[in-house]
Amino acid sequence: MMNSTEIARPPLETGPAETTSAGPPPATSASSPEENPPESPAPVEGEKASDPSANPAPSEQGFELVSADTKNGKPQAVVVFATGVFKQKTEEFSKVPAIREAQSRLSALIAEFKESPAPSYLRRHSLLLLCVVLPTLLSTIYYGLIASDIFVSEAKFVVRSPNKKSAASGLGAMLEGAGFSGFSRAQDDIHTVREYVSSRDALVYLNDKLKLSEAWSSRKIDLFIRFNPLGWDGSNEALFEYYGKRVNVAVDSATGITTLTARVFSADQAFEINQILLGQAEHIVNVLNDRGRNDLIRFAENEVQTAEEKAKSAASALSNFRNTQAVVDPERQTQLHYEHISRLQEELVKTRSQLVQLKVFAPKSPHPPALELRQKTLENEIQKEMQQITGGENSLASKAAEYERRALDREFAEKQLASALASLEVARNEAQRQQLYLETISKPNLPDEATLPKRFRGILTTLVLGLVAWGILSMLLAGVREHQY
Repeated sequence: MMNSTEIARPPLETGPAETTSAGPPPATSASSPEENPPESPAPVEGEKASDPSANPAPSEQGFELVSADTKNGKPQAVVVFATGVFKQKTEEFSKVPAIREAQSRLSALIAEFKESPAPSYLRRHSLLLLCVVLPTLLSTIYYGLIASDIFVSEAKFVVRSPNKKSAASGLGAMLEGAGFSGFSRAQDDIHTVREYVSSRDALVYLNDKLKLSEAWSSRKIDLFIRFNPLGWDGSNEALFEYYGKRVNVAVDSATGITTLTARVFSADQAFEINQILLGQAEHIVNVLNDRGRNDLIRFAENEVQTAEEKAKSAASALSNFRNTQAVVDPERQTQLHYEHISRLQEELVKTRSQLVQLKVFAPKSPHPPALELRQKTLENEIQKEMQQITGGENSLASKAAEYERRALDREFAEKQLASALASLEVARNEAQRQQLYLETISKPNLPDEATLPKRFRGILTTLVLGLVAWGILSMLLAGVREHQY
């Protein structure tokens, strides 16, 4: 026997019929190879029979001599080296009783598992396990052990307005059309309140009061619904997007009732968020009231100021016309001239009648020349009066048109001023009343237990969806198999 550390090194070239070895021949089993020679396959025609000496049996040290492929008709014996020491130590350990017993038990367990129906069952129902069992199991673990409690606080309110309409005339109609007279539609103000509650301003105000970013990113909250769970994005935009998931405002268009809902991870925080937002909503309504009142009064006062300026300008223009044209009221002055002409005409008729009578009954009377002079004087006076009324550029008729225009301007300015003053009085009366009201229907509640998540419903939903997916995939796979075979 050779030592275990020695290595068999055959010569580089050997004859076709012998193989050299440094040690004695390997040990044989109970039946020698000569007694039970192995059956070798019959050589194929055109091929040489393999030489048994080219593939000797392994030695005690774990060495194998494997013949290489023949090259140029000269077979080469190649020694494939293996670790003999490892095989020898393995054999020594396997002789230990405890190790031998453990190996036998492990072999028995492996054989029993291979013979059991479990592996084949898993292979047959793998789709059911993946689509139904595994998701339902994960959902049960999540909702039962991981999911954080969510507390819900609700408040309901409505924005109302008296919706009274005053008699609109002139400026009042303009104000009513512009939304200043009376009250604006409460529906529009409801949407204003909703937009504010959902805005960044409301989030900033809440964050300053309650430190929401720190509270919502606490490690006590479920990783899957926590704000900034991985610590990668704690920006204001991300917080605002998360805020939209925690706070919701819903408006019922039929009744006008607005529902404010806060879904957070603490009962006290849900109550505080709802209460603060409700107070801010009422503040916004009051701001709208103040702004509406101020705009209404300011607009009315501006209209009054404009009307006053127009009235003053019209009165001044009329006064200047009277002074420059030396006329107070052409219509009245013309009336006076007509009355004076009428009286002169009456005197003229009497004078002519007397003159005729004297010429007829007293032709030698000295009075006719005087009467003729009086007649001529009256005719001249009548002619002058007529010229003042209708003759030339300085007549009352030519001045009456300009006077009437200026008088109409003054009258219109005075009426506009009166209308503006009436509208200002109405605006002041409206400003003294509350135009919009935020009435709370139900105050924010302090939840005493978590109502979310719906754990059983979540697990049942996962199970139902898994069954649906499993059924669909099973039918698809069955159709594919049928199509193949």
